[in-house]
Amino acid sequence: MKLAVYGKGGIGKSTTSCNISVALSKRNKRVLQIGCDPKHDSTFTLTGFLIPTIIDTLQSKDYHYEDIWPEDVIYTGYAGVDCVEAGGPPAGAGCGGYVVGETVKLLKELNAFDEYDIILFDVLGDVVCGGFAAPLNYADYCIIVTDNGFDALFAANRISASVREKARTHSLRLAGLIGNRTAQRDLIDKYIDNIPIPVLEVLPLIEEIRVSRVKGKTLFEISEVDNSLSYICDYYLNIADQIITSPEGVVPKEAADRELFSLLSDFYLTKVKDTSSAINPEEEMSLVVI
Repeated sequence: MKLAVYGKGGIGKSTTSCNISVALSKRNKRVLQIGCDPKHDSTFTLTGFLIPTIIDTLQSKDYHYEDIWPEDVIYTGYAGVDCVEAGGPPAGAGCGGYVVGETVKLLKELNAFDEYDIILFDVLGDVVCGGFAAPLNYADYCIIVTDNGFDALFAANRISASVREKARTHSLRLAGLIGNRTAQRDLIDKYIDNIPIPVLEVLPLIEEIRVSRVKGKTLFEISEVDNSLSYICDYYLNIADQIITSPEGVVPKEAADRELFSLLSDFYLTKVKDTSSAINPEEEMSLVVI
């Protein structure tokens, strides 16, 4: 099974991806995580360092695929999760989608794809070119990481459009949304009421999730030392269990940009109005001025 994890830049895709990969490994699945970002830091919390990239390795061998061995590009991280970083062209030059294609080509040459139960592509955010959607060419499922904010849901809607487009010619489904570090979920619920998409999990606003990235460790590894955090791992294990069952998924029908803007902004303004109804007129006027 191949998964492609998408979402707005900075939403926590890599942190989420690494913890899902570990959770799948804990469920006795052989997992390969492929970082698809020129920053090549997707697998940092699994390996503890920035591993060499596919594109750098290919360049060092003058693109002679026959001179590359699995151990040159595949590194084993925490819980036995294998890791690959595609890398990418220099900033402002080249196409990240081409690099993803070269990565898949090399891994197929090495027969690596046949050795894993789950292959997870962790894809960079906030890009809408064709190269951005390249991992969807190889995936069985897309998973979108979001929060309860307008920008993240707007990005999720654009990603849904990419899934719908790719599903015309590929066996691809959207497995669902993951709400990451979300204190509330009212905007998420408003969105899925209008654009029916499964919700795999909503993780509460837990500071340890953000801190784990800084520490360069997954929540599973941290919880080995601090058992009080083991409850956070249960969220990721729940996601893993749903993935393992090969969910039906959906081919989403995204909202038009203006329709979505109106839907979410009207809902938010109504909520603010209801909340401010308890404020006296002078306070309400001061809020308007601000």
